[in-house]
Amino acid sequence: MASDERALGLAVGHLGKRDRTAAEVRRHLAGKDVGERSAEAAVAELVRMGYLDDARYARTFAEDRRALDAWGPERIERRLLELGVDREHITAAIGDRDGEAELEAALELLRRRCRAVPASERERERALGMLVRKGYDLELAYDAVRAFERAAAAEEATASGGS
Repeated sequence: MASDERALGLAVGHLGKRDRTAAEVRRHLAGKDVGERSAEAAVAELVRMGYLDDARYARTFAEDRRALDAWGPERIERRLLELGVDREHITAAIGDRDGEAELEAALELLRRRCRAVPASERERERALGMLVRKGYDLELAYDAVRAFERAAAAEEATASGGS
């Protein structure tokens, strides 16, 4: 029992710094030489008390990475898998946005990051690469760059036609 209490204390201390996944807590406890049975008991108790919730973690992580870092769904999924979150929680967390919302997010990232519309194939490839690295599907990245170019052309036409 003393080892179970120690495991729970270590797990709570680890959660005190920031929200974590069950897998992260298990790894932390293993690194502190806590036995597997005691670690599982501590994780189960934290889940029961509501302090450890991988579904909540995945939703919050996805929302934060989208809003703060402009990550796309592929990069969010990759990172959550690395953190040990079950695929069902990941799917629920990233599956709530439709293609139109993802396209708008990619367009907003292009507006923020690109000083000008890509004028050459090299600049277009650079914009595509940036979107793909942020975790957007290549097809969606192409659509976003094309929409970005169309919107800039329309603005330019409106500005020159209105003068």
